[in-house]
Amino acid sequence: MSPAFTTNEEIVRAARYNLNQSAWDYLVGASESETTMRRNRLAFDRTGFVPRVLVDVSNVNAKTTLMGHALRTPVILAPMGSLQRFTRDGGKASTLAAAAFGALHVVSSVTQPSLEDTSAAVDHPKLFQLYIHGDWDWTEAKLAQVKAAGYVGLCITVDTAVQSHRDRVLVGEFTPALTPSNNDPKHQASMTWDKLVRIKDAVGLPMMIKGIASAADAKLAVEHGIDVVWVSNHGGRQLDHGRGTLDVLAEVVAAVEGKAEVVLDGGIQRGSDVVKAVALGAKAVAIGKLQGWGLGADGSAGVVRVLEVLEEEVRIAMGLLGAPTIDALTSEYVCAAEAVTAPHEMSSWVNMPGGRLL
Repeated sequence: MSPAFTTNEEIVRAARYNLNQSAWDYLVGASESETTMRRNRLAFDRTGFVPRVLVDVSNVNAKTTLMGHALRTPVILAPMGSLQRFTRDGGKASTLAAAAFGALHVVSSVTQPSLEDTSAAVDHPKLFQLYIHGDWDWTEAKLAQVKAAGYVGLCITVDTAVQSHRDRVLVGEFTPALTPSNNDPKHQASMTWDKLVRIKDAVGLPMMIKGIASAADAKLAVEHGIDVVWVSNHGGRQLDHGRGTLDVLAEVVAAVEGKAEVVLDGGIQRGSDVVKAVALGAKAVAIGKLQGWGLGADGSAGVVRVLEVLEEEVRIAMGLLGAPTIDALTSEYVCAAEAVTAPHEMSSWVNMPGGRLL
C-alpha cells in the first residue's frame, strides 16, 4: 500500500531517502552557479495575489484543455531523461500516473523503456519529446516510430544546442542513459527554424517547442506554425544567469497574440504557482522535479499523489482568490510583491531551508 503522503514536502523527503546521491544530484541540480534555477523560484516568490471576495466559489473547477486534450488541472508531466534512475518502470510509470490522474505526459526521447513500450503501457494520449541525435534519415526514421506508436503530438526541445556544465552532476559522476553511441552533437547544435518546419511537415502532428525564453523567439514560433510555445530554461540546467520563466511569461503571451497555446515550466512547487502562471497567460504548467520526486518516493503512485496535492492547492488558491474557474483567472489576480525567502530548489517548503542539505 502506498504511503499516505499528505504534502509534497513529505514526498520530497521520501525521495531523498530512497535515491542515491548521484541520482538526487541529477534531479535537483542545475548548471554552474544554479542562478537560473533560483531565479525560476524567485519569480514566483516575487508574485503576489490580489484576492476578490463575495464571489460564489462553492464549486471550484480547475479543469482545462491543452492541444484539445482534457486536463483535470492545468498541470502536465515534463519530459525528463533517465527516469529509470528514479523508479524501475522509468517513463512508463509517469505515463501510467498521467492516465490515472487525468494529465498528459510528454515522454522524453532519452529515458527508458522504449517509446513503443511506454506508449503501449496505457491507452491515454501522450506526446513525444525528441532530441535530434542524427541526420535527416535518422530523424525521419524516428518520426515514423513516434507516429506508429500512437503519440498525439511532438515536442522539440530547442535550448540544448550546447551541453551545459552541471557541477552537481559532474561531481556525482551521474551518466544519463540512452544517448546513442553514434550521437554527434553537431545535429542538435545545427537545428534551425527551417529544419524545425521540415520536421513539423514530415511528422504531421501538432508540435510544441520547449525552451522559449524571449518574445522574439515566441513570435518566430507562431510565424512558423508552432502549436504550443513552451516557456522554459530547462529548469535552469542549460544557460546560467537566465531570467526566471515566470518573468518571461507575460512578454511571450503578448508575442503569440493567442495564435498558440503557452506552457511554462521551471520552479513549480505549489498549486499557488500553477495559479500564478495561469493568471499570467499560461494554458498549463509542466512539472519536472516534482515528477522525479514523486517517482523516487513511490513510483507511479507517488506521481499521482504529487498531482493530487497540487490539485488541492490549486483549488484552495482559486477559491480564496474568488476565481471559480480556470478561465476566470486573469492578471488582475496577481501583482508584484516582495520575496520573503531565499530561493532554492525546495524553498517553498518551510521545513527545508537548505535544499541540498537534506
